[in-house]
Amino acid sequence: MINEQLGIKGKLRIVLTDKNGKVKEDRKETNLVVASGVSYIIDRMVSSDSGVMSFMGVGSDVVPAQAGDIALGAASSVRQALTSSEIVGPDSNQITYTCAFGAGVGTGIIAEAGIFAQEEAGTMLSRTSFPVVNKAADDSMIITWTITLSSL
Repeated sequence: MINEQLGIKGKLRIVLTDKNGKVKEDRKETNLVVASGVSYIIDRMVSSDSGVMSFMGVGSDVVPAQAGDIALGAASSVRQALTSSEIVGPDSNQITYTCAFGAGVGTGIIAEAGIFAQEEAGTMLSRTSFPVVNKAADDSMIITWTITLSSL
């Protein structure tokens, strides 16, 4: 009997720099691919009507991510268009999304992030919550998010 399973996991790297480009914080966090994200992946296997994941948002909600989440708990700013998205990995089983939050964008307490298909509303692929990052008005932040699909 063949017993095959598909695993989906994600991780992200958050790099916060000051106005001079000096790194203030560099951390790695895990994430949750939410139920709507799993449905999105299945839908994309048979149709391109869903569009592609194109935006990232950040927020201040410290509540842990749950499978049923469809939005951030407390979005801090307008979602930002992804800087890049690319398929990577030894067997092309990973996709990396990168987003830059420049000075004045997403300022304040950042404790959650998510990847979305649209600038407003729309499908959320994944969400994470993490210990607070304090982003000052003149700081910049780059989040690089890697989603890995693997057979178990």
